[in-house]
Amino acid sequence: MNYSTYIITLSTLLILCWSAPSKAQMIPEPVGDEAVYLFLDELAADGVITLNGVVKPYSRLMIRQKLEEAAGWNALAGKEEEAVTGRSGQGMAGKVEAATRRSDREISGERETLGWNDMTAADKNEAAGGEVAEVTGAVAAGSRQQEPAERNAPLTRRQQKELEFWFSIYSPGEADGKLKLLLNPATAYYRDSLFSVTVSPILGLTAGVTYGTTSIIPDGGAPDGDRSRQSSISWKNGAKVYGNYKNWAFFAALQDNHQDPILGSPEYLTRERGGHIKNGTDFSEMTGGISYMWKWGDIAFLKDSPVWGSGYAGTNILSGRAPSFMHIRLHLKPVSWGEMTWIHGWQTSMVVDSTRSYWVTNAYGTVYREHYRRKYFAANIFTFTPVERLHVSAGNSVIWSDPRITPYYLMPIFFYKSVDHGVNSGISNSNAQMFLDVSSHNIRHLHLYGTLFIDELSTARFTTSDYNFFSWKGGFRTGNFSFLPNLWLTTECTFTYPLTFQHNVPVITFENQGYNMGHWLRDNSRSWYFALDWRPVRAAGVQLWHERSERGPDYQSIGGSRIGLPYMETIEWSNIATGVDISYLITGGVQARASFALRNVTGTEEWYPSYLSGKTTTLSGGVVWGF
Repeated sequence: MNYSTYIITLSTLLILCWSAPSKAQMIPEPVGDEAVYLFLDELAADGVITLNGVVKPYSRLMIRQKLEEAAGWNALAGKEEEAVTGRSGQGMAGKVEAATRRSDREISGERETLGWNDMTAADKNEAAGGEVAEVTGAVAAGSRQQEPAERNAPLTRRQQKELEFWFSIYSPGEADGKLKLLLNPATAYYRDSLFSVTVSPILGLTAGVTYGTTSIIPDGGAPDGDRSRQSSISWKNGAKVYGNYKNWAFFAALQDNHQDPILGSPEYLTRERGGHIKNGTDFSEMTGGISYMWKWGDIAFLKDSPVWGSGYAGTNILSGRAPSFMHIRLHLKPVSWGEMTWIHGWQTSMVVDSTRSYWVTNAYGTVYREHYRRKYFAANIFTFTPVERLHVSAGNSVIWSDPRITPYYLMPIFFYKSVDHGVNSGISNSNAQMFLDVSSHNIRHLHLYGTLFIDELSTARFTTSDYNFFSWKGGFRTGNFSFLPNLWLTTECTFTYPLTFQHNVPVITFENQGYNMGHWLRDNSRSWYFALDWRPVRAAGVQLWHERSERGPDYQSIGGSRIGLPYMETIEWSNIATGVDISYLITGGVQARASFALRNVTGTEEWYPSYLSGKTTTLSGGVVWGF
């Protein structure tokens, strides 16, 4: 098939989007900006906002809407407290209300541009994708279906200060047509009634030292019998820009990375992101895209790393560890109780196509010009909210190489496993997956979640775990009780059975550029994660964590039968780690970090950086500007 069908399909989508009423823009906020993601998650667990967190990154617009929703809740709670006690709640809620009023003034120009003031209340609700975007609407949304006892609890003092802090960062600024330099967030921006652009540097420096007994004395280390000392350093530099014109939005970020020693190799069992590594220490990445948004959805053409699934120690649908890839993303939320996301992507297979490779001879000599086999990825996920604060998501994905662009996988609502059986009837199938995610904030101060990723499933042998390829994750996060505020406990476990995320055809594995797109431990593995998070002051956090990770034999490299493989028959690699992480967001986008970790890593040396193998102690710290 040629590209004509693909071009026609994409053009049709764009025409439909162009003709739809438009109200806002979509600019993704990097998942690396963990502080704002954790704050929104905290507010959702406290019952302050409703949040569907199965698909990330969030957009800046969505983040601002959720902050406004929280401000509305707090204003209502303060008024109810005053009515019950007879004392004014202005001392606690006044600052947030003032921040809300400032935010309203700042976004008034944008709303005039989008025709906001001419919209009905119902239209405003739809423009926010089913979530009321104005503070008055947020009050109603925050109070909807809540018991009076639940509504009488305003935000804590620390939450109020943090809410003000994030308001100042995600406010669009005054549309005065002037170029301005800001400290919080540390950016330069221009904005008028139609156009806005923001530029920010990306800078970071982290240094550390590791002491311990390692299985291999690394180059540059200082051996002392069985003891070693290894220094490490990483830095990054670059810039990012984002903005919008009417209902179009754009963003771009270029980042050069240096890690010495490298932590993000494809074969390493770490959460560290990687890329095309040069000279053993350097890699760069370019992300960006354009998007168009209307009142109940958006469409984007972008290069980014989607993260799908629930979890605090890595997700097992799309983890975001693999390098970014070009894709079309369509997001629709026509009703408050349902939404969907669909992506269609172009990936790097790392498998050479000999039919398209050729020899080149010139004045510099003769070289063999290699081309990789084409690789494509399509996925959809549908989220339903049967009751408030309960999100049930289900979806599926497919990876294929031949044929090229095919209309079967350009349909956002298809079940690709069934389609694949028809497309490849009687021959080798493509690589299809299914997944289910459940996230509940129905019990106040508690987030319950679970994810099931099914790589291959046979109903005939469903009860025999060794014959099914799936990965499941479950956990909970609880805390911020009145008797113990600002403290959170997280417990999470992940179990992945043999050959999940794998495939016998190298060109259609669940990978991009050699990096597994699923859970960072890959197949035939298990992990337990525990953490205590203390957030004593605004935008500051102290985390005490413990994690035990194990992986069994890599049957993909061993070969042989692909069914009936025993789960974790032996432990080929183990990492038992305990640590403390301290972070403080100095200003918007500028964060200071320090960490201390004790590790005991044993087993296959190729799966982990050599200087961290054995029993080690690591101290590190640094400052990051931009994420």
